[in-house]
Amino acid sequence: MDVDTRLAEDWVRAIAAAVEREHERLTELDSAIGDGDHGSNLRRGFAAVLAVLDSPDAPAPDGGPGALLTRTGSTLISKVGGASGPLYGKAFRAIGAALPPPGQPPADAAGLGEALAAGLRAVRDLGRAAPGDKTVVDAWTPALDAYREAVAAGAGLPEAAAAAAGGAERGARDTEPLQARKGRASYLGPRSIGHRDPGAASTALLFRALADTTAARAAED
Repeated sequence: MDVDTRLAEDWVRAIAAAVEREHERLTELDSAIGDGDHGSNLRRGFAAVLAVLDSPDAPAPDGGPGALLTRTGSTLISKVGGASGPLYGKAFRAIGAALPPPGQPPADAAGLGEALAAGLRAVRDLGRAAPGDKTVVDAWTPALDAYREAVAAGAGLPEAAAAAAGGAERGARDTEPLQARKGRASYLGPRSIGHRDPGAASTALLFRALADTTAARAAED
């Protein structure tokens, strides 16, 4: 399975659906250690992304998946407040930029792994966060590690994406005993311990959406 424009769009729409379904939980998590707006901000951002995809101004299908994901990132940056807009926006723009342009062979499972790695680098560069800081990075890093391990073992895209989703979900759970060292949650010091990081939780939704999307495509083939 290769990464084509339809797969990229299906992934983005699956993320939007997951955010719509889970935005109250994300906001509840953020209310405990942040500004209490993570879910509502992401909901607004992905609603704006869907509006672009459904408009006459949507990226042309022949622009390739990279153009669609880059446009998704730019929309998130322009429409989402707080830290999540720039973080996820930069990540999607980096993923899009790392995918082959039209006219070149599409990315396979390994190629998408490199694009996901570019997304993680963008998040780390912007937030200056490392594993253990109780951020998005704590879910994205184990997701990428699990994805790469699966690909190295010969897994295809659906299997690698499923492994990544599991890694992200474990990483999100593992933020609960951590003390936040970045962002607004860091102001709480030890009081941030015992709460799941909302950014890690939304990252888990992102990777679960990728797993569901690739599984659905595989079922069609």
